[in-house]
Amino acid sequence: MSCQKTQKGQKAQAQAQARATTEEESEQGGPIPLKFLETCGIAAVDLKKLAEAGYHTVESVVMVPRKHLALVKGLSEAKLDKIIQEALKIIPSGFTTATEYHESRSAIVSISTGAKALDTLLGGGMETGSLTEIYGEFRTGKTQLCHTLCVTCQLPIANGGGEGKALFIDTEGTFRPERCRAIAARYGLDPDEVLDNISYARAFNSEHQQSLLLQASALMSECRYALMVVDSATALFRTDYSGRGELAPRQMALAKFLRTLSRLADEFGVAVVITNQVVAQVDGAAMFTADPKKPIGGNIIAHASTTRLSLRKSRGEQRVCRVVDSPCLREDEAVFNISEEGIVDSKE
Repeated sequence: MSCQKTQKGQKAQAQAQARATTEEESEQGGPIPLKFLETCGIAAVDLKKLAEAGYHTVESVVMVPRKHLALVKGLSEAKLDKIIQEALKIIPSGFTTATEYHESRSAIVSISTGAKALDTLLGGGMETGSLTEIYGEFRTGKTQLCHTLCVTCQLPIANGGGEGKALFIDTEGTFRPERCRAIAARYGLDPDEVLDNISYARAFNSEHQQSLLLQASALMSECRYALMVVDSATALFRTDYSGRGELAPRQMALAKFLRTLSRLADEFGVAVVITNQVVAQVDGAAMFTADPKKPIGGNIIAHASTTRLSLRKSRGEQRVCRVVDSPCLREDEAVFNISEEGIVDSKE
């Protein structure tokens, strides 16, 4: 009997510690670990099954459809209902006032792009908690901007950073650690430490690219990440699916990938930045447009992106960034340069 009381006491103490840790993380604005549901009577073995399926936070349980959770092996209908019910008690999912939502948005951090003019155009930099698409033809600075963000996201918030790590999914083999070392020297950061804070993965096909998001979710649940880059988001979908006969399945797979990215941005508060390729517009409308090139992916990627940025070449090393679509930024342009130190202000 005394042994059972001791075990119950240890269990209650562990639950109290878990609840205190979760309350502290909630106050700091971080996601709530899935293990917190143990304090609500959910078995640890069931939570382990959810984690193995890619659900590492209480927020992830609330954000996905029930039918996706039902695919987790070993969870009965009754257990699933209990998990969802307890998660909804923890995560607010109903209506709130615009005033409260405005206050929550005031805590959003913007990550500097390295160029003041570009930061001004974007209202401070790349917004965390949202998905930003950058598209343009080759040599317009898409990858160079991503390299710069991988360094600036590690700066203190007061210096335009996000005080977090970066995660880079490379689909074209264009990531170069030496570029990050050169950019780190510009900001007086230790190059070795900067590289240690960048989690890198090379994606070899569209299915592998999707599966990497499960690993990304696990990494972000363990420590603070401020940025997630996918360069490029559409290249592998473009080659893995060919012809009009596979257009519908390609768009469905791309939509699933983008929806997962948006969920990770909401769940972990990271700035998700994706690059996109362009294709020449060869129909009759091309005669009446100033720029006959358009981003691939169609309306699927256009609707999934919170902010869309278009890059184009200018004179020499100058590049022009234009805000194409944004819920809060006006359509405007900014000029920047590409240098050995990454993205910098134009000298002219």
